[in-house]
Amino acid sequence: GETGRGAEMAPTSAAPGKPRVFLMGLRRCGKSSIQKVVFHKMSPHETLFLEATSKIVKTDICNSAFLRFEVWDFPPPSLTDFTDQAAKWTPIFAGCSTLVWIVDAQDDYAESLGRLQAAVVVAARANPQIQVEIFVHKADSLGEEGRWEAARDVHEQMTQELANLQVEIPPLRVFLTSIYDPSVFECLSKVVQKLLPQLPTLQNLLDRFLTKCSGEKAFLFDMVSKLYLATDSSPVDMALYELCSDVIDTVIDISYIYGTKGGTGVGAAAGAAAAAAPAADG
Repeated sequence: GETGRGAEMAPTSAAPGKPRVFLMGLRRCGKSSIQKVVFHKMSPHETLFLEATSKIVKTDICNSAFLRFEVWDFPPPSLTDFTDQAAKWTPIFAGCSTLVWIVDAQDDYAESLGRLQAAVVVAARANPQIQVEIFVHKADSLGEEGRWEAARDVHEQMTQELANLQVEIPPLRVFLTSIYDPSVFECLSKVVQKLLPQLPTLQNLLDRFLTKCSGEKAFLFDMVSKLYLATDSSPVDMALYELCSDVIDTVIDISYIYGTKGGTGVGAAAGAAAAAAPAADG
């Protein structure tokens, strides 16, 4: 489900077992487009017509026993939000598991990183274990060399600034994303995996599964969002991930056409996906 709530309302701490992922960034950075494409199945081209976020928009993700969390899409923070109004933000960040900050790769990101720095200072005081993830978004607009240079620059700047301020949080990560290719799904998969206490066990099970069946690669997918909750310990090949994603789309499309009464749609497709999975295993 999805609800809107005014940004002035400070939420209480997160309910046990229901982590919160905050999407934040400056105006037109693309954060709402990300959550619409991944969690609401909007086509990338349709996101061009989205209105600017003016209030907190909450999306409750309950796709499986493993994938249960909330996504909070925030309006762009003002220059003084995290300095003059730190007391308001403290209880908000206290209930946050992961802060995903979206940086627009097409703009000068100095201002965005300045706001992020101010946000992390407040967030770290409220929750020292908060995971900070930075998406250098619209990365498809940069050349191959420019993309990696931007990611490296953002990581170095933020790591150095936080060290200078003596802010201690888990190591931040920087990802290159675009809604026009599978990168945003792959990167959000890695974000969501941090929320799963079962991740080491799942990875071990997938390793053992591949050993037994002499497979090359294994993913544990959430059918609805196409995020993968776990994979084996070998490196992820983006081409193979994209193939698996395409197979899931095909299975879901077929299930809607040929699904029987009482077993149609994504729910029915979950069973069919098990049969389709070997086709994606190169």
